[in-house]
Amino acid sequence: MQSLENEVNLEYIRASGPGGQNVNKVASAVQLRFDIINSPSLTAEVKTRLIKLAGKRMTDAGVLILEASTFRSQEKNRADALSRLHELIKKASEKPKLRRKTNPSKASQEKRLEEKKKRGQTKQNRKKTERILE
Repeated sequence: MQSLENEVNLEYIRASGPGGQNVNKVASAVQLRFDIINSPSLTAEVKTRLIKLAGKRMTDAGVLILEASTFRSQEKNRADALSRLHELIKKASEKPKLRRKTNPSKASQEKRLEEKKKRGQTKQNRKKTERILE
C-alpha cells in the first residue's frame, strides 16, 4: 500500500460547518484524489470493482474523489481519507462469491401451493352468498 500513497493527490480545503472564526482561516478538510484508471499498482479486476464501489465519487476521467472533514484537525482528516481509500481498495480486492442457481425443493413447492389454496379459500369465504327467497 506504500506505492498507493505515491499515487494519491491530497488537497487541503476549508471545511464547512461550525467552527467559529477558525473555519474561515484554516484549511482542515482534505480532498483525496486517486486516479484509478491509470494506477499501475491495481489489477484490471480490482479497478473495475473499485469503480463500481465508488459510484458517484468517481469523475468521468476515472478519478476517485474522497472528502474528509469530520475532524477539526487536518492530520486526522488526512488519516481518515487515506483509511477510507484503503478500505475501499480492500473491499474491491475481495472476489465476489459466485451465486449458484438453485431450484426450490418439492416440499417448498407443495407448501407454496397449499398456502395459495388456503388464501383463495379465505377470499372465497368473504364473498356474499346468494340468498334464496322462499
